[in-house]
Amino acid sequence: MSHTIIEKILMNKSGQKNLKPGDFVIVEPDRVMSHDNTYAIVKQFKEMNGQKVWNKEKIVIIYDHCVPPKPKHVINHQVGEKFAKEQSLLFFFGSSEGVCHQVMIEKGFVKPGELIIGADSHSTLYGALNSAGIPINRTEMAYLWKTGKLWLQVPETIKVEFTGKQQQGIYSKDLLLYLLSQIKSDGANYKSIEFTGETIRNLSMSERLTMTNMAVELGAKCGIMPYDYTTESYLNKVSNGNYKPVQSDPDAIYAQIISLDISKLEPQIACPHNPDNVKNISEVTGTKIDKAYLGSCTNGRLADLEIVAKILEGKEVKIELNVYPASYEIMEDAENLGILEILRTAGANIRTASCGPCFGEIGETINDGENYISSSNRNFKGRMGSPNAGIYLASPATVAASCLEGKITDPRRYVLS
Repeated sequence: MSHTIIEKILMNKSGQKNLKPGDFVIVEPDRVMSHDNTYAIVKQFKEMNGQKVWNKEKIVIIYDHCVPPKPKHVINHQVGEKFAKEQSLLFFFGSSEGVCHQVMIEKGFVKPGELIIGADSHSTLYGALNSAGIPINRTEMAYLWKTGKLWLQVPETIKVEFTGKQQQGIYSKDLLLYLLSQIKSDGANYKSIEFTGETIRNLSMSERLTMTNMAVELGAKCGIMPYDYTTESYLNKVSNGNYKPVQSDPDAIYAQIISLDISKLEPQIACPHNPDNVKNISEVTGTKIDKAYLGSCTNGRLADLEIVAKILEGKEVKIELNVYPASYEIMEDAENLGILEILRTAGANIRTASCGPCFGEIGETINDGENYISSSNRNFKGRMGSPNAGIYLASPATVAASCLEGKITDPRRYVLS
């Protein structure tokens, strides 16, 4: 019988020889990750009479959501740190590294063919490395800590084929937003998405991570990229070669096959108050913007900062631009390459490597009546502050161009100049 990537991964992790969509399996993941919600997981672990975690080498804790912490967050951070010491966990990073998902891949904790479980909805990002990144809730994570086991239902798979050459000023964020406009935020509910096609093959690892990160905005259980030279090249930099890539069989059965030609695509932008409220940028050009956010697990990588620096170099922003690199490694590289200095000179505020205001708890949140343009992944009411404000999601290039004019601006004006 032929199988898709997710079916093969779940067969490997459950010991089952044959699975089909709808089957239930008990699996043991290769890694599990939690962030600032660790304090709640610790509480539930103890309520389950947990004594020792199932595997101290497979649990990773990275603080990023409430960094730097407000007084109300400090005790939560301390609870997790104390627990990590009591359990002799090998991979507790506290708030010293950056955004959890970026740190997970930088540290080599994600490899092809693996099952990575995260107590954060954007754990789908790990699929860019040909793995299955699956989000779960805190209670499920506490149970995993105790037993090392979790049941999952085998999802159906949607194959999305992107064809056509990206034009200048078009990035993978635009591709994902375009897909959202086509199938909406429930279009892949509890399904695995395989991103394929010539366009995907030509994407950098940074751009692939953007797309799998936002697979969850389509309702997906996971989003997975095929293994290829780009995957191998990236992994050679961050981990050893002890892994087994997984590819779908040529005659694998898909719930749906979607083909999208992006050769004539213009920049896309998600308008308030849902990620699938996507429009061509020409439909909203000129909309007033008050603040801008560059960062998050979606678009805070070095390549994103470099794109923005190229647009802003020699110019000055007209609105508040807050930059949150996705990790301290990225921040250091950007500093050494002169990228951060270009951004500072243009008037940007360089902040700590963390989630920042992405979810409305830390940093420069939005006030009543304001509009925020963001490179992040969600724009629900109240997501980045006041529910009486608007959040527009776009590529880093669109964010940068809009900062120069104080209104939504087509980045091709600057990329092509």
